[in-house]
Amino acid sequence: MTSSPPAALSARTLIHGFGGLEVLHGVSLEVSLGEVVAVTGPSGSGKSTLLHLLGGLDRPQSGEIWWGGERADTLDTQARARRRAASVGLVFQHHYLLPDLDVLSNLQVPGLLLRRDVTAAARTLLDRVGLAGRERAMPEQLSGGERQRVALARALVTGPAIVLADEPTGSLDRANAVAVMDLLLSLAHDSGTGVLLVTHDDALAARTDRQLHLLDGRFVDRVPALG
Repeated sequence: MTSSPPAALSARTLIHGFGGLEVLHGVSLEVSLGEVVAVTGPSGSGKSTLLHLLGGLDRPQSGEIWWGGERADTLDTQARARRRAASVGLVFQHHYLLPDLDVLSNLQVPGLLLRRDVTAAARTLLDRVGLAGRERAMPEQLSGGERQRVALARALVTGPAIVLADEPTGSLDRANAVAVMDLLLSLAHDSGTGVLLVTHDDALAARTDRQLHLLDGRFVDRVPALG
């Protein structure tokens, strides 16, 4: 019998805190290849902490994190950075494009970290996000929505198994937020990339394949209404 491929991302009983205050209390989750999952919850519930741990930007105090079939939290800092460059795409509320590099060069940066030429993939993705012909534009020449589309393309250029997106539409107007969400969903489903999306926007979260609600460092069935 053929075994199933490993999940794009899995986490098991993550515990983490700061200064003696526990922020995450045994959180577990799994994201399949090609699945888009939203994490919602009020401010202070632990969403950003969770995403930093899952992206290998910090190490959990307890628990396990797996990127594909490889455990990530036990890797040393350099090995984790190399593995993240190959396996994980990161998208944030701010685009974080390098201002002195044009659009195409910004997309080539992840390939440089892996000593891989990603130019062909970068051009294909720019076409997919509606920016063909803008390869030599500088970030300052782009609108906010265009910059975020470039950031999304950059996160996918190395063909990662998982993309972690922290409020990627939070700084955009409604029309651009919907357009970026459309792209995120279509690119993830078409490429088979798993996506974990942190958002405060319930309408956008409802469009994902599955929603997880984080409250006080634990996943709950739903986030209770205030008042």
